[in-house]
Amino acid sequence: MNLKRYLPVLQWAPQYGRDQATSDLVAAVIVTVMLIPQSLAYALLAGLPAQVGLYASILPLVIYAVFGTSRTLSVGPVAVASLMTAAALSPLAEAGTPEYVAGAVLLAVMSGLMLTLMGVLRLGFLANFLSHPVISGFITASGIVIAASQLKHIFGIQASGHNLLEIGQSLLLSIGDTNLATLAVGMGALVFLLLARKHLKPLLLASGLAPKMADILTRTAPILAVVVTTLVAWQLQLDAQGVRLVGDVPRGLPEFTVPSLDVGLWQQLAVSALLISVVGFVESVSVGQTLAAKRRQRIDPDQELIGLGGANLGAGFSGGMPVTGGFSRSVVNFDAGAETPAAGAYAAVGIALATLFLTPAIAYLPQATLAATIIVAVITLIDLPALGRTWRYSRTDFGAMLATIVLTLAHSVEVGIITGVALSIGLFLYRTSRPHSAVVGRVPGTEHFRNVLRHDVELCPKVTFLRVDESLYFANARFLEETVMDLMIREPELTDLVLVCPAVNLVDASALESLEAINERMKDAGVRLHLAEVKGPVMDKLRGTDLLSHLGGDVFLSTFEAWRSLTDLGKLEKQVA
Repeated sequence: MNLKRYLPVLQWAPQYGRDQATSDLVAAVIVTVMLIPQSLAYALLAGLPAQVGLYASILPLVIYAVFGTSRTLSVGPVAVASLMTAAALSPLAEAGTPEYVAGAVLLAVMSGLMLTLMGVLRLGFLANFLSHPVISGFITASGIVIAASQLKHIFGIQASGHNLLEIGQSLLLSIGDTNLATLAVGMGALVFLLLARKHLKPLLLASGLAPKMADILTRTAPILAVVVTTLVAWQLQLDAQGVRLVGDVPRGLPEFTVPSLDVGLWQQLAVSALLISVVGFVESVSVGQTLAAKRRQRIDPDQELIGLGGANLGAGFSGGMPVTGGFSRSVVNFDAGAETPAAGAYAAVGIALATLFLTPAIAYLPQATLAATIIVAVITLIDLPALGRTWRYSRTDFGAMLATIVLTLAHSVEVGIITGVALSIGLFLYRTSRPHSAVVGRVPGTEHFRNVLRHDVELCPKVTFLRVDESLYFANARFLEETVMDLMIREPELTDLVLVCPAVNLVDASALESLEAINERMKDAGVRLHLAEVKGPVMDKLRGTDLLSHLGGDVFLSTFEAWRSLTDLGKLEKQVA
């Protein structure tokens, strides 16, 4: 067994030196400062006690540093996974209760087991079934739901709901109970964070700060909002005025946690755990590949499954929640100069120190500040203009994207993503079941062949060249038969038909039977079937079948070779040459 394949740490640790350690430590300090408020905020979003977010940011980072292949990916709680966690657990228990926390722990463990198993079986390709429009639509809708769900903390009112309609209705019914002190804190933090996102970097650049440092400081602005509002809440005793604070957070490192062994609960959470796993993996790999490409590095998707699986197992067994790679944290980690996954391990030490020494101060942190942090973070997830871009390019992809958004907003995140995946697969099957094909002719004086409907080409009434622009499999085998039969009916002088196959990467058993049936029917009609430009792997499969031995015609290396052998003009040119 190649240990470096399953333990990527062995690839970089032997060459780890002082310079790399310095870069990683600097990045870790910056990420830790950013990760503390994020961990608290995403625990709040998931309906969990604040310490659960901190616990999910310690051991998972260390495990990913050992098993992950991305040098700069920063794992931990993220917005979408937190929302999906809340959606999965809210029907089973009341938020914040021991049963609810136990469910989150079990979700993390189940997700870890699923991801690890998928990695061992090298099933990373399964994530490809989530098309980009579906993922984009799901994340956009999730961002809207997340932002709406945090408005209750901004206004200091009671509200609930699993989708945008329920949340909106609940907010309207309770808006009259708005707590003005909470609103002042929440809106103040929200406005500050929005202004910082837009104007802080230009101000820092104008003051002479280096662009890289200005960008990092801008991204860590939420920590300033946390510090200021925590001090204000402590000095003014805002809790006495009805402002909800995070409250007492247990001091100390997380303890070993055994997940529930209730079989019924495992069955209830199985689908949710799978969806959290797949969506988290897609998000994580997308971020990891983007950052790796900037440094001409690469990541291994199958090993990433194992790395993320181990991170989630670590989160579950240490009392945490499901985790994955976060975009904003990873970008900050990258920009701060992290060179190896050790930066994540150092950040874990920082979070551990925070759980030991900073929890008394965290108790005075207003929930409205965390809500503002979440809202500003998820604004970047919302990409409504993508609907217009997708509509202009592909109506079918637009339909899948719109359905995902609507169902996520109106029903639930699980129904939204399942529908989107189902529609993507269904639309793919529909498109490939009616593959594009074209009768092609020779461009005069060349060896090129183009669609007769698009170009002025040379034709032969007795020989037809039909180019098939799709792999042949069970879904389109019958369609190919119908297409060929229609050609034979329309062209009574036809004596030879050449199937041009440059885009055919696969011929499955159903398609093979169709080709054999086409060959026999054409023989009965006095027409010979030929093949051209068959790819090597496809030809290797066909050689072991009866198709080639019973083929009415020949197999040609190129369409031009078939033209010269079968058409009168081609034969004449061949003789002249």
